[in-house]
Amino acid sequence: MNLDSKPGDNSGEVNQPMTPEEVDPKQKQEQRAELDKEYLASNPGDRIDDSKSLEEKAQQVAVDAADITGDHITVPTYFVVDTPDGEKKPLHHVKDAEEISDVIRQARINEDGEQIWR
Repeated sequence: MNLDSKPGDNSGEVNQPMTPEEVDPKQKQEQRAELDKEYLASNPGDRIDDSKSLEEKAQQVAVDAADITGDHITVPTYFVVDTPDGEKKPLHHVKDAEEISDVIRQARINEDGEQIWR
């Protein structure tokens, strides 16, 4: 997973919000409005929309709220991972949870700080 890029960066990196301050205020307002108008079986941020681009999926936030301890938690809907063949792949935090775990187990960092794959 690569989370170091900035919006508009042309280096091929994908930016993902990982703190409450990085979440698009418009997205927050849209999700709050949807939650206020009806009872939902799922969080609006969890919804899968295959028409979205990789960057749009990377920006989608599933959770942006305080947890039981009072800490503010931000969870992206998709985790964008760099595959061994150099492809970027969006993995949904619920639907692809097993694959996300597999990617984390496979990825390793060598002593030079470079990502290597088993």
